Amino acid sequence: MSNNPNIDDRALLDLVERHAGDDFVRELLSWALHKVMEAEVGEIAGAGKGVRAPNERETIRNGYRRRDWDTRVGTIPLNIPKLREGSYMPSFIEPRRTSEKAFAATIQEAYVNGVSTRSVDRLIQAMGASGVSKSQVSRLCQEIDERVSAFRRQPIEGNWPYLWLDATYLKSRVDGRVASRATIIAVGANLETGCRAVLGVETGASEAETFWLSLLRNLADRGLRGVKLAIADDHGGLRSAASRVFAGATIQRCRVHWMRNALDNVPAERRPAVRAALKTIFAEESQDKAVERWNAVAEEMRGRHSKLADLMDASRDDVLAYMGFPKACWTKICSTNPLERVNREVKRRTRAVGIFPNDEAVVRLVGAMMIETGDEWAAGRRYMSPESLAEIVSGEDDAPADGDA
Repeated sequence: MSNNPNIDDRALLDLVERHAGDDFVRELLSWALHKVMEAEVGEIAGAGKGVRAPNERETIRNGYRRRDWDTRVGTIPLNIPKLREGSYMPSFIEPRRTSEKAFAATIQEAYVNGVSTRSVDRLIQAMGASGVSKSQVSRLCQEIDERVSAFRRQPIEGNWPYLWLDATYLKSRVDGRVASRATIIAVGANLETGCRAVLGVETGASEAETFWLSLLRNLADRGLRGVKLAIADDHGGLRSAASRVFAGATIQRCRVHWMRNALDNVPAERRPAVRAALKTIFAEESQDKAVERWNAVAEEMRGRHSKLADLMDASRDDVLAYMGFPKACWTKICSTNPLERVNREVKRRTRAVGIFPNDEAVVRLVGAMMIETGDEWAAGRRYMSPESLAEIVSGEDDAPADGDA
């Protein structure tokens, strides 16, 4: 055996495995785990097993419950102590987070329905979920669906002047064929607290007006109000839907996505120079100066890059709409970048799934992730200062109206 005092538990277990059979390892691990449970319960109860300490004892033991725990050396039967008051779960058995349950359910559902890829099959085996039955999958999915459904129906209280909307495309089976589905995540900034929250998740066939209208009406029906600026990519149906649901709201076209689209109209060798010229627009200190600079750059591009000039003529007010709002908020409301990290995580989590068995599985996984994201944001720092948001209300008469931007 190694004399290295810094050897970790996994290395120790690997070492034991090489010198003993599985039965010995399981017995050794079982003994150690029960010692851990007795120590943890003793700490909760205020006294060890069989110790008389009436003045220090918080609760008393109440028998055991049996649970099998699957490990890489086999299944270990655990006798988990029960308490007369309260509950106890061993620290080494961490309850799966909601999104991890959703992830497992999605992969298992794909496996059961015969749509898994070879990599997903390997992942299922690594998770110890091979041979899963449809009834087991159904029970697991139902538990998550109830939480996600409650999250998507919960009332939206307060005023939310800024609303970010972004789409991630995932593949799902629809009527026996594979289709690309737009999954929209809606995030808002609360006027009173300055905190942001995930307000909705929806998936559909496209980003047509009917899809956006359904999403926005759902948000409005749940209580969303006070929307002054909706930040999104260039979605044709969004502008019409937003004007119908949130009268007077302005649409901000994502500046980052617009820049990419703009440079697509320029030869590769000219892009660095054109990018530098476009950036001078966004460096201006006011909306009026930015408009003047925009017009000047568009004229410069008109002869050599006519397509870019035409794009600039058509999109100026959409891209510079954010400058009509408090300057302290500009960096966060000029683009959908606040949702980029969220979308990257969605892509990472869904990559192993490949093709979802149905739209319900998409909403299940993404919805569970958004529940966790919302919890993290609620426990973190506020996203914007209430003072900067209050400027929107004080200057409401001067804020750009729908159709002006």
